[in-house]
Amino acid sequence: MFIRTESFKDFIRFYPLITAIVIFQLALWLCSMLIPPLGDVIYQYGVGQNYLISQGQYWRLVTAVFLHDPNGITHVLFNCFSLVLFGPPLEQMLGKFKFFLTYLLTGVIANVLTLFSEPSNYFYLGASGAVYGLFGLYIFIIVLRKHLIDRGSAQVIVTILVIGLIMSFMRSGVGVSAHIFGFISGFALGPVLLQNAKPFSPYRNQRKQKDQSIPFDPNRWNKRRFPFKKYIGPVLWGILGLLVLLGIMARFL
Repeated sequence: MFIRTESFKDFIRFYPLITAIVIFQLALWLCSMLIPPLGDVIYQYGVGQNYLISQGQYWRLVTAVFLHDPNGITHVLFNCFSLVLFGPPLEQMLGKFKFFLTYLLTGVIANVLTLFSEPSNYFYLGASGAVYGLFGLYIFIIVLRKHLIDRGSAQVIVTILVIGLIMSFMRSGVGVSAHIFGFISGFALGPVLLQNAKPFSPYRNQRKQKDQSIPFDPNRWNKRRFPFKKYIGPVLWGILGLLVLLGIMARFL
């Protein structure tokens, strides 16, 4: 369930929403790292800050979900990795609209509750509230919708969640409030989001792949076209890796 065996191209086709969110978050972080003036503007107007939100800048409750610390790579990579690893089963089970709604709502709800539970000088950013919202939804599935998940996957979720919560309290500078409130909101939204949900199945992806297959063309050997499609995946991965490498090098130069 959580083992990703798809190619880059198949992952994009099967889980386009997760792909879009990850690219968007990494792009914002890279802009902050590689173009400091633009990064300062993004950070200044996007970070969650309780005092400014209380003064009417409510958009920060949303923008803070997609922003990450421009001075560190661990935060953004951990959240993106968690999304790529644990998000696909939920995107398939919920559908694209409900999955995006889950990700956005749990992140925003976590920020709203942080607004009322933390002091006015408290500030925050990152997708951790949304990621823990996904974990909260998984726990709801494990407790009340057992038919949607197998035992092995349930054990993985519980183990990762326990470790994550322990580390949240042990590490300094971690938004514990967002983690807890994101988790609670994901669990609370379970009854609404999981209506008519079906268990995750890799065979559903395989059927989609077969449906999109190209029919046999007897003249295909006579068509001389550059096979650019097979290079799209490696090129995109290479560009992404290069940008991340440049971001890391920028910290030490």
